[in-house]
Amino acid sequence: MEINEKNYCVILAGGRGRRLWPCSRDEKPKQFIDFFGTGRTQLQQTFDRFVKILPKDNIFICTNKEYAPIVREQLPELHEENLMIEPINRGTAPSVAWADMRICRRDPRANVIVTPSDQLVLNEEAFYQNIEEACSFISNHNNLLTLGVKPSRPEPGYGYIQKGELITPEHATVSKISTVKSFVEKPERDFAQMFMDSGEFLWNTGMILSNAAYLNKCFRQLFPEVLKRFDNTPSDYTIEEEMAFVNENYPSYPNLSIDQGVLEHVENVCVMACDFGWADLGTWHALYEYLSRGEGDNVIVDSEVMLEDSHNNVIKLPKGRLGVINGLDGYIVAEEDNVLLICKKGDSSALVRKYVNEVQIKYGDDYI
Repeated sequence: MEINEKNYCVILAGGRGRRLWPCSRDEKPKQFIDFFGTGRTQLQQTFDRFVKILPKDNIFICTNKEYAPIVREQLPELHEENLMIEPINRGTAPSVAWADMRICRRDPRANVIVTPSDQLVLNEEAFYQNIEEACSFISNHNNLLTLGVKPSRPEPGYGYIQKGELITPEHATVSKISTVKSFVEKPERDFAQMFMDSGEFLWNTGMILSNAAYLNKCFRQLFPEVLKRFDNTPSDYTIEEEMAFVNENYPSYPNLSIDQGVLEHVENVCVMACDFGWADLGTWHALYEYLSRGEGDNVIVDSEVMLEDSHNNVIKLPKGRLGVINGLDGYIVAEEDNVLLICKKGDSSALVRKYVNEVQIKYGDDYI
């Protein structure tokens, strides 16, 4: 795929990543960690992936004040005007609305790719092909286009998209694009199995594409009062004047994710069935499913461990620590700083969130 100056990317990097606690901490969440010992953090890997197909100046990072210094440190090549620092946490929908507002000022005919900062893409060539096809589609259609991938297991930690009617024909050279019947967020395992067996559902990658003008129209339906005030600002206003507008108006936005706030409340949402290998590595269970397993089906994440009579575990220890484990089956063993977590693997997302809340209440923020 050639570099296309009409295409822009918005990388969402403000999340706290608590489902990978205790290794992902509020002070430095998972997207800023070299979790797998590759030499690059998840944010850096996402930036690296898109800078191959977009001009560097067309990549925007959305984060909050707390993490802005980390973004600057990890991506020194990022222009300061491309770092969107939220003055207050308001979910992903307001941050994308703001980024799209700035992109529209720069190029009203732009295409916008919105992506999380913490995903694994196994087949980059297929990914770039899908992105090229998706950008071609949104250039000629006023749609919000989500990217979905076929489920390979009944994963309760992911969101699902139910496909509707096919938009591109069966014989089309582009990937199949369908209308969306419904979004289902993190179902119970039995329902996830039903979704997979039906063939009607795709995993929701969280990647959304639209032409900038239509995306702006969608946000105007969602945040009419705020964006109406924006219309009264001069077309040649400075970044400083924009920041003054944002600081004044950002608290007026509701606290909404782009999934809840936009995809489920606007028309013309569709989904592309993609064929690049994908994983949201946001949970311990997802790590176990996707990473290479050693003897006893154990997953050791960049750690030094001696195992005996232990099976089906996922283990992540700090550098300089040695773990000696005997007789453990189906557990998460994760240590970082002042916290050691040992719990049944299962569907760990809800369990880890429960522990995070209880620890914060009982012991305070130093352990979160």
